[in-house]
Amino acid sequence: MSDFEAILQAFEESGGDPQFLKSPKVASLVVSGNQVLGANEIPGVTMTAEQLPDGVKVRLAVEPGTRVDLPIHLCFGVIPAEGIQRILSDFQVGADAQVEFVAHCTFPNATSVQHIMESTVRVESNATMRYSETHYHGEHGGVQVLPKARIQVDEGGRYFSEFTLSKGRAGKIDFDYEVDVQKDGVAELSAKAMGYADDEIKVRETILLNGENARGLAKSRIAVRERARSEVIGTTEGNAPFAKGHVDCVEIVRDQAIANAVPIVRVTDHRAQVTHEAAIGTVDKKELETLMARGVDEEVAVDVIIRGMLGD
Repeated sequence: MSDFEAILQAFEESGGDPQFLKSPKVASLVVSGNQVLGANEIPGVTMTAEQLPDGVKVRLAVEPGTRVDLPIHLCFGVIPAEGIQRILSDFQVGADAQVEFVAHCTFPNATSVQHIMESTVRVESNATMRYSETHYHGEHGGVQVLPKARIQVDEGGRYFSEFTLSKGRAGKIDFDYEVDVQKDGVAELSAKAMGYADDEIKVRETILLNGENARGLAKSRIAVRERARSEVIGTTEGNAPFAKGHVDCVEIVRDQAIANAVPIVRVTDHRAQVTHEAAIGTVDKKELETLMARGVDEEVAVDVIIRGMLGD
């Protein structure tokens, strides 16, 4: 099997449709280790990729006013059991543009793999960017995933991101996103992950509402069981008039797992409003009883509820 065929298979295992990576109508980028296996540009979208000793440096730009009809598909992965992949990415979305990115990061055979993602994002005035990222780390738990992003949302811009890991082991995840939102801008961050055995999941989401009438939501849904550990630190700051933000964290804990939630709200302008809610516990008793009354085994019922929470 060629490297391209292997990464396509892994892409499919993580929930992606390989046909999108082959279509000339769809902008796409495929990276395995530090090799760019495929790149397709479309009008209004440019991408450059520079090979690094341990990864790839990528720049993706959407020209001002461009409406990208189909999602841009990205695939990052490491097929061998061991390795390091460092992705340095820069996303630039021009004024009034609209674009959606669908990314899949997959490490199906990992026993000792480190995936480092360092991103900078600029969403210019009145532009909209959606970024959906799905991970699959295999069944060995031998992955360290370290995604870090610094996002700038200009006046009237809108940025939405979703990180999802709902299949296989989590390994060790240390997720760190920070967004600076200017006047009339919107930012919504969502993280969903499941861990078991000795997995470790850490999520840090920070939204800085620095412009008048800025809006922000930091939302996380985490489930851990057996000996897994999770920690969620959600921070939202209201630093401008009429800014509004909310931190929403739910964690489900089973067996000997340990979960921590630290919602942080900070307001420096008396006209701003920031709220938070955090809940840690087991699955909803009524939901569990309803499924079991219909003949579903308790363990299966718990799994169904958790996957429903994660949107799987």
